[in-house]
Amino acid sequence: MSHRYIIEISVGGELSEQWNGGVGVRYNPSTPLYTLLTHYVIIELAIREVHKLQLLKVSPPNTKLKELIERYNYYVESLSLLSGHTCPYALTCMAKVHKKTRKIVDGKYAEHRCFSASNEAAFPAVFNARKHNTDLLQSCKTEDEIYQLLDFSIRKSFDPFRIHIGGEFYNQMYFNAWLRFASDNPYRIFYAYTKSIPYWIKRLGDIPSNLSLTASYGGRADNLIEKHNLKYAMVVNHPEDAERLQLEIDHDDSHAIANDNKSFALLIHGTQKAGTKSSQAIKRMNSENIKYQYSKVG
Repeated sequence: MSHRYIIEISVGGELSEQWNGGVGVRYNPSTPLYTLLTHYVIIELAIREVHKLQLLKVSPPNTKLKELIERYNYYVESLSLLSGHTCPYALTCMAKVHKKTRKIVDGKYAEHRCFSASNEAAFPAVFNARKHNTDLLQSCKTEDEIYQLLDFSIRKSFDPFRIHIGGEFYNQMYFNAWLRFASDNPYRIFYAYTKSIPYWIKRLGDIPSNLSLTASYGGRADNLIEKHNLKYAMVVNHPEDAERLQLEIDHDDSHAIANDNKSFALLIHGTQKAGTKSSQAIKRMNSENIKYQYSKVG
């Protein structure tokens, strides 16, 4: 996939830079930021019409993220890929939906079922959207092509953006493209949970300040979390477990968004395999009326 072009526009009396592969606007302190964003949107719409690009499917806030609207007036969109199929370092949460049978398959070492994979098994529209994104991104041959696809698919906004409700950073090139995209959009917070820690470590000194990464325990590279003092999230079976670990529970992604190096806990959620410790934990929280469940979409 390759879409290349050169565009010149004038913003605030200043000629923008020429940018081969996208739309560039040279920053001018006298130009209001909203004016720059307006021009970006107008040009993006025009280019999409001319090139008929296949764009990634960006999701609106799910139930969990809608709480951020009420609390902080954040409208948090997200971009997801197929769970499991794009998770090279998943271990205790490994699960994926078979592309032909559409049945969920748990990993050999799975201790709890990935809630995102459960959603893909239950809702064909969710699976199809994520497969579309996965296929489109993995068809890209270079970091530049991935960057272009992100740039044209994700609207300009000041609201935080979640990278992956489903799916993961599936290789170094894809991770690098997100770093570059976040760096080029400094007015917006991007955040992600990840078990693809080796890709993060390789670029540890290059993470832009507006990209908040949280290492997710339960992967094949857990040893790197403590070694590099990374911010992390740990899935627990009950609030008592979080209290014992002296971790606050994040119910709305506010802890994940905050780039403060403060680790936190997540309550287990989603559909769990019958007869497992995870399913027993869900039953206990249900009996105690503890909130743990979020959305079926995203």
